[in-house]
Amino acid sequence: MTRTAPRSAVRRTLAAATALASLAVLGLASGCSSASPPSPPAGVDELTVPTPSPDPDDFVADVDNPWLTLEPGASTAYETATGELVTTVDGGPEILGVATTAVTGETTDYYAQDEAGNVWWLGREGEWQAGEDGAEAGIAMLATPRVGDGYAQAEPGPRATVLALDGEAQTPAGDFEDLVVVETTEEAGRVLTSYYARGAGLVYRETETGAPDGTLSLVE
Repeated sequence: MTRTAPRSAVRRTLAAATALASLAVLGLASGCSSASPPSPPAGVDELTVPTPSPDPDDFVADVDNPWLTLEPGASTAYETATGELVTTVDGGPEILGVATTAVTGETTDYYAQDEAGNVWWLGREGEWQAGEDGAEAGIAMLATPRVGDGYAQAEPGPRATVLALDGEAQTPAGDFEDLVVVETTEEAGRVLTSYYARGAGLVYRETETGAPDGTLSLVE
């Protein structure tokens, strides 16, 4: 299946937003009294991302972010270029004193949610773990995604940018709209675009280059 979010429109929106932000900064620098007051904190504001030392007291037991809800015992099936992929959710190990939730599919990844609702990525089994060999935890999903927000998903690791909050996708499980669209650039250079639905999580993912290896679509 194919995504239906208009990427060109999204990029034009981001470009326009960037231009407006630049003009606002220039106005403040020149002492312009008509400049709008700063926006309240949202998205990645006031977060240290990536973080070398997450405080266990800042985290909660459940991952119930509406865009990335991870309930132990749950399973999700996706259609991929090579067949069906089923992911399962279970309890994970404690990392830097933080209890994690494990998601197993092609890999096993460890997540935890902070009190504000942000979901952090703390490691991948057999590859890296926050606190070891300089690795640091990053953001898997923001509590309040905002167009233009950029953040590290891990250190070292991929970087993500929120492209849209009104994406659309067609999948075998049905059609979805009002999706959070996140573009991720991996260290190797591959670019993935992921679509998240409220209450359903990841429903569609494609590779920017059109290569099929990262593409998946929700089945159930």
